[in-house]
Amino acid sequence: MSASAVTWFEHLGLADLPTVGGKNASLGEMVQALAASGVRVPDGFAISAEVYREFVNANGIRPALEQALAAFRAGEASLRATGERLRALFLGGDVSGPAADRIRACYRELARRAGEPDPRVAVRSSATAEDLPDASFAGQQETYLNVQGDDELLAACRRCYASLFTDRAITYRELKGFDHLQVGLSIGVQRMVGADEGGSGVMFSLDTESGFPHVVVISAAWGLGETVVQGAVDPDKYLVHKHLLDVAPCPIVEKTRGAKLRKMVLGPGASGTRLVDTTAEERGRLVLDDEDVLHLARWAVLVENHYGRPMDMEWAKEGRTGELFMLQARPETVQARRAANRFTVHRLTGTGEVLLTGAAIGDGISAGDARIVRSAADLDAFPTGSVLVAEMTDPDWVPAMRRAAGIVTDHGGSTSHAAIVSRELGLPAVVGTGTATDRLVDGQPITLSCAEGDQGRVYDRVLPFTTEDVDLGELPETRTALMVNVASPAAAFQWWRLPADGVGLARMEFIITSLIQAHPLALLHPERVTDAGERARIADLTAGFADGAEFFVQTLARGIAKLATPYHPHRVIVRLSDFKSNEYAHLLGGVAFEEPEENPMLGFRGASRYYHPRYREGFALECRALALVRTHLGFANVAVMVPFCRTVAEADRVLAEMAANGLRRGEDGLQVWMMCEVPSNAVLAEQFATRFDGFSIGSNDLTQLLLGIDRDSDVLRPLFDERDEAVTRTIAQVIRTAHDAGIPVGICGQAPSDHPEFAAFLVRAGIDSISLNPDSFLRTARLVADAEQQAGGRVAPA
Repeated sequence: MSASAVTWFEHLGLADLPTVGGKNASLGEMVQALAASGVRVPDGFAISAEVYREFVNANGIRPALEQALAAFRAGEASLRATGERLRALFLGGDVSGPAADRIRACYRELARRAGEPDPRVAVRSSATAEDLPDASFAGQQETYLNVQGDDELLAACRRCYASLFTDRAITYRELKGFDHLQVGLSIGVQRMVGADEGGSGVMFSLDTESGFPHVVVISAAWGLGETVVQGAVDPDKYLVHKHLLDVAPCPIVEKTRGAKLRKMVLGPGASGTRLVDTTAEERGRLVLDDEDVLHLARWAVLVENHYGRPMDMEWAKEGRTGELFMLQARPETVQARRAANRFTVHRLTGTGEVLLTGAAIGDGISAGDARIVRSAADLDAFPTGSVLVAEMTDPDWVPAMRRAAGIVTDHGGSTSHAAIVSRELGLPAVVGTGTATDRLVDGQPITLSCAEGDQGRVYDRVLPFTTEDVDLGELPETRTALMVNVASPAAAFQWWRLPADGVGLARMEFIITSLIQAHPLALLHPERVTDAGERARIADLTAGFADGAEFFVQTLARGIAKLATPYHPHRVIVRLSDFKSNEYAHLLGGVAFEEPEENPMLGFRGASRYYHPRYREGFALECRALALVRTHLGFANVAVMVPFCRTVAEADRVLAEMAANGLRRGEDGLQVWMMCEVPSNAVLAEQFATRFDGFSIGSNDLTQLLLGIDRDSDVLRPLFDERDEAVTRTIAQVIRTAHDAGIPVGICGQAPSDHPEFAAFLVRAGIDSISLNPDSFLRTARLVADAEQQAGGRVAPA
């Protein structure tokens, strides 16, 4: 046996991958290259693949191995029978001689370093073909936790060798084209972190669903991290903007509390683990505080920069000391293979009842009959092309997952086994639905949609959908700035590849509806909500926050930040809330604070609410959230837009109210824009222009009010047309007046996408920017480019 057959991590690096496998080589690389930067890796050593080969030869396994695999390939033996036969060969062998002596000696040295007589260790398989850029080998070999004593360590090594021939590992190597006899197995022996009393999880240095590269995604649960990897729990989720880590105090753009119903802890006695229920207190709070999240995110950036590619990492937090440790780091294998300038757009073209929601894995759509699988014993009967529905999956399920049209699980998050394998297989999956196995009926036709943001939906029956491949390299450049309209934080990263010049309209009310759900004043004054059920729901929403106000501010701020993240550092214009009174009344507790109006479209909406005693307290919360976004979270590129501002005096009152709540125009670069959507805005454009940094034309309301047409009226719909000369003359005049005053003008709406001649008019009029719904961006970019070419350079400067 060579001197390098058993080697301490600090003497290993990536060059040793052929002998110690991806996991061990990467652990050694982090110890050598990143320890000086503060990345902490638990102490340990690697048992090389040389020892595995010696074990195979010493125990006479190879001839039987070759014979069994040949019979399997010839169809003479089933996968299950082959796996059982091969594993029995390894479990009946013995680790002995110089290799066993060296392993025992290193374990005793680890005990000396740890200051413990028999330290608890994790024994991790590390195949010499795993963690390559195009193959994750996720969960293919076993890990044994809480192993104590050198005899138990050698027994765990034998079980690791046997796991090289689990059914799932055999299937995976067949799928990837690896020679079973050429793949060796190294073993990592690593001191256990006391995460059973703390927490642990998984971390990626990019968004795993969209491939957006500028965030770190962290999943966290109580106890040992196997529950997160396996998908046995719904973990907490955190998103951190990488580029703001050293700029802003706390660039955490999402914090979502998971259910975390169970945790894995050390088993009784000297070895093993067990699952126990978490306490109500543990379920009600986040695993990580902000300092921990930022600490891990900085490590993720260090690791990614060192390896020069997106990374998939595992971490743990010591419960007694609060120390953080990095347990693994391997290349991310799915998004890394996707071309940056190409993407596929999936769109549902039909509608149906939403049966379930969960985390969306991938961005595709699929349909088929639901097949509920409750145990591994049911997998052989799983029909090809069906949707696999289960509580959770584990690596033994991969052969059936390959035959599925999609995956739905009760438990698990975006870093669970079901999620990782679904991404690698290119399958849409909706994970963590909570009740799929109870709610769905075996054989029921369903549609899975992961094309509507990071919330996946399961629809009743088979719905039609379209798929379009897009090559951004073919998109023409335009002089007119093309921006996007965004609303839902859940879909924030879906369109990041579009070459948009920022966000022309981010609608605050959509964030309030989807994430906050309650009326701002009901959060401030829950005692005034008379409905007991609504009061209970508000209490559930605000659990874990100091009060309802803190819940509103923190949730709104992070919703805005998530919308802004894909477009930083471009301008992101956030419109202040523009609910009508009837829409406010539909929020939780809203009835207690809203009065009925005959015509809400022309009533108590927009700017008029912000300084009025009836809503002033709610507006103060909006301002606090925006201030938090710009300063604490670091998005100084966020501008504010005032909607439905009827008079110049009203503009002054709103600006004063904003300043009183920490949003003073011009301070720290804050821009304040105005929606130009009331005819008075156009008539007095030169006066409004002295008070705002830009105009955004709201063509829907402007057309409605100029032509005197209710835009929701079916009877009058044929008369509603943004191309009417009264509208186009008004828009052209606003653009000229604004440019004379030195401020830009944009437009947000569907009209430029629906009507090529309207896009051409805007270009001729000198519009500075056009903000589009993302799904019409590509089509309209071509229209604008054509219009600019026809204009022959007679375009007003931006």
